[in-house]
Amino acid sequence: MTTHTPYPIGTPGQPWSAGETEAWRRRVARQRSYADDVLTALEPLRSDFDLVDYGTLQYDGQAFPLRSARSRGWNAALPTLVVTGGVHGYETSGVHGALHFLREHGLEQAGRANLLVVPCVSPWAYERLQRWNADALDPNRNFRADSPAGESAALVALLAPLRGQALLHIDLHETTDSDESEFRPALAARDGVAFEPGTVPDGFYLVDDIDHPQPDFQRAVIEAVATVTHIAEPDVDGRIIGCPLLSPGVIGFEVTRRGLCAAITAARFATTTEVYPDSPRATPQQCIAAQVTAVRAAIAHALAHAG
Repeated sequence: MTTHTPYPIGTPGQPWSAGETEAWRRRVARQRSYADDVLTALEPLRSDFDLVDYGTLQYDGQAFPLRSARSRGWNAALPTLVVTGGVHGYETSGVHGALHFLREHGLEQAGRANLLVVPCVSPWAYERLQRWNADALDPNRNFRADSPAGESAALVALLAPLRGQALLHIDLHETTDSDESEFRPALAARDGVAFEPGTVPDGFYLVDDIDHPQPDFQRAVIEAVATVTHIAEPDVDGRIIGCPLLSPGVIGFEVTRRGLCAAITAARFATTTEVYPDSPRATPQQCIAAQVTAVRAAIAHALAHAG
């Protein structure tokens, strides 16, 4: 029988108090710079895109401007494409995939569609390689107007005018080994419940909204990404991260009901990517390429079926 060491913060069976949340925050160290990696990377794009701040977060005396990039000459008559990354700060290829797409391919649909890219939704967590924000809240369970997570509330407000109007919303994520070694154990400790180990899938997969499935769209993205990196196989129970497999490389999850980012706009076409950066079969460059390929394939399918 496998035993698991209790998470170092909290008392088993009891949800965290404010003091325990503060103890967790103190043990989380800054490891990289949002300003250097994201804000500086966006600056050269000012000649082609409007860089618009949609809010500022304040944590521990540090200010984080929340920055988006959007098509210059926005035309309400054109379809709108939304790309988000860095909802979970530790999921690196989502941030850099969004930036790479914007830099290398952001003008491909100029005059044909509006593009809105938010490369790093959670800058505090990006700097600390964390899933949660500074208040130990998961932004990707809190995307609603009255959200207790500042990152989520700000993005919901930014995208509110596009709700029901956006053609596409693709949200870029990763599934990592640290999900099982750190983030899910921390979640169980925070909520005062027993940690139940899971299996980390090796490969790329997509998350479809089980209440609004889009099989042809999801399949088109999977087929494109399969040319760049391998697609995750289901576990012995025929599932990926405990979720039902809808088609090869596509799982069903309560995306809208659980307040996930990809549901904010109620876009006609929506998906969440999941890259596995810890795979011995994938390099960091392949992980970024997988995100970029997914975005381009999603855009191609959405525009081809926009009518």
